[in-house]
Amino acid sequence: MTKPFRFAVQTSTAESGKAWREKARKIEGLGYSTMFIPDHFDDQWAPIVGMTVAAEATDRLNVGALVFDNDYRHPIVLAKEIATLDLASEGRVEFGLGAGWLKSDYDASGIAYDSPGTRIDRMVEGLAVMKQLWRDGSATLDGKHYSIAGANGYPRPASSGGPKIVIGGGGKRVLSIAAREADIIGVNPNLSAGYVGPEVAQSAKGERYRERLQWIKDAAGDRFDDIELQCLTFMVQFTDDSAAAYEQLAPLFGLTPDEARDVPIALAGTFDEIAETLQRRREQYGFSYVVVHEPEMEQFAEVVAKLAGT
Repeated sequence: MTKPFRFAVQTSTAESGKAWREKARKIEGLGYSTMFIPDHFDDQWAPIVGMTVAAEATDRLNVGALVFDNDYRHPIVLAKEIATLDLASEGRVEFGLGAGWLKSDYDASGIAYDSPGTRIDRMVEGLAVMKQLWRDGSATLDGKHYSIAGANGYPRPASSGGPKIVIGGGGKRVLSIAAREADIIGVNPNLSAGYVGPEVAQSAKGERYRERLQWIKDAAGDRFDDIELQCLTFMVQFTDDSAAAYEQLAPLFGLTPDEARDVPIALAGTFDEIAETLQRRREQYGFSYVVVHEPEMEQFAEVVAKLAGT
């Protein structure tokens, strides 16, 4: 089932509260559906505060983290914060959750950088706790990582059963979990190395994305048509010479220009060419939810105006 396009902006920081509020209003005014904030320990705003201020400054804009690292907060604490914000914003939260990947965050904070399997196990338990709290108003779990005994789920979120859940990943296990648990799946390169290096570039090939989509379909079963597929872009270039742009991009990814043109996280061309590329990729991959970064959000708004809701 083809889903209508919608678009989001990922942004990290501002020099003041006034500037942050103005940015949120601009994102809303340009027609984007959502403002996302990453969750790292470098030079960025704290996501929950940033989401709250942005939601309060706007009327329709959804807010979310792309994505919260499960290891940084206890699920009881995070569930309460998110439920409160969802209630206060009248259901405008998109709840992104991940198992954590950026090793430098763990090194800087002293949080144990456990194996990917352990971090994923912990995320699954944490999500189970949060879903119980939002859906049932209480949670109990005797798990390997969390022992929860009758935790109180007040306040209840405005969204029935809790906010929409976003889970992103590039590996088979995480994407299979997302296929069973998430409303929105961010299909990404594989970040298991713990940093952005040549492995990430190679895993961004179109053929690898097609493989990931098959994992999602296999795990989702009958619920696949209800899932929204999201793509976070890493390169957007408006140009009259898209061929030259992809030729310049190709060596950075270790790809041929034709392979670079097929990389879902990159867009180059005129406004009309980029719109056509997104329509083609929706047919190929199912991506209807596209995330761009703040530097290109104003230029990209012309694409948003052309495609949003179609």
